[in-house]
Amino acid sequence: MKHIIKTFMYSGLTVFLTISLISFPDQALEAGIRGLNMWWEVVFPSLLPFFITAELLLAFGVVTFIGILFEPIMRPLFNVPGAGSFGWMMGMASGYPTGAKIAARLREEKQLTKIEAERLVSFTNNSSPLFIFGAISAGFFHDLKLGTLLAFSHYTSNALVGMCMRFHGKKDGNRQKRMEWRGKPTYSITRAFREMHRTRMKENKPLGEILGDAVLNSIKTLVMVGGFIILFSVLIKLLFLVGVSPAIAMFGEVLLRTLGLPEDLALPFFSGLFEITIGANMISQTTTDSLLPKAMLVSFILGFNGLSIHAQVASILAKTDIRFAPYFFARILHGTFAVILTIILYKPLYLDRHTIDLNEIPVSQDGITENIWLTIFHYLKDFGPFITICFLALSVMILYKRSK
Repeated sequence: MKHIIKTFMYSGLTVFLTISLISFPDQALEAGIRGLNMWWEVVFPSLLPFFITAELLLAFGVVTFIGILFEPIMRPLFNVPGAGSFGWMMGMASGYPTGAKIAARLREEKQLTKIEAERLVSFTNNSSPLFIFGAISAGFFHDLKLGTLLAFSHYTSNALVGMCMRFHGKKDGNRQKRMEWRGKPTYSITRAFREMHRTRMKENKPLGEILGDAVLNSIKTLVMVGGFIILFSVLIKLLFLVGVSPAIAMFGEVLLRTLGLPEDLALPFFSGLFEITIGANMISQTTTDSLLPKAMLVSFILGFNGLSIHAQVASILAKTDIRFAPYFFARILHGTFAVILTIILYKPLYLDRHTIDLNEIPVSQDGITENIWLTIFHYLKDFGPFITICFLALSVMILYKRSK
């Protein structure tokens, strides 16, 4: 009976989407182009170097080396092996869904047990500094001071989520065996080099093949990410056109009114639960008496990730035995922690600095180009499409040569 209900539900949603696309073709095309532009201008060129680097570091055994050295830190804090530190650092630097991809790769290579991989993926899927400072703070709100508040709340609450999720799976009686070297001394540079060399020798592939695999695997993942971005961009637009979003936003207004927040933020907040970029942009354009309610909601959707990111992560994890439910629970926890920290730190990290440096606050794009994150953001928008096309062409060439 359960499977029959799922069949009707999936079929009904697909039919609804098809009818909506036929009814609003122009608006759907516009939304699709908007999602495509975001992917090939910023997302693809900004994430591709991190994905390729991660693949190479895994192939050459550097992650194993880092894992042995960081075991004494990661195990007490997050109850994951030291190799998890690589996923944590790369996730913070490059943004989602890098953390999920690295956790899945570590699980495939048996460097993590199933429970440890679920713990790791729950706190390594962060927003990147480029997105927080460049896109949201400078691009949407035109206020770099807000970026400090959002970033500190986001990354600190994420670490707190990791500490909470360290208890996940502790009562599982069918715990999987740990790696062979976990019973040995936890800190040894000599053993770290030895294990790194052993991992590299296991690959037994020429350098050219390793590089080709790294590029192809990275591009495949990013093409999948682009598909989800375009899909959810269209879906959000269609839900608004058919009246679903405004109807659900009415319930959101009741919730926000109960929490003492402006009701006008209900629809932008609902959109942000689907796609962060669209929601954050709509929140920034809403007029409120204070910036705090906006900062709170943006912090929550950054921590929650948005259903678009959830779909990307679910697609990556589907190839492994890592369950999605712990990740979803951790996202709600992350958003809640981020909101609490935003409220606590709003005065010291924003208002006080805002008062002191009032004349330095930029009010237009021209006044904030000296910020490094915004500079990178504009650079990617200018040269991102060229980078995307070049690497897509490179992947086609590699596939063509291998097919011959």
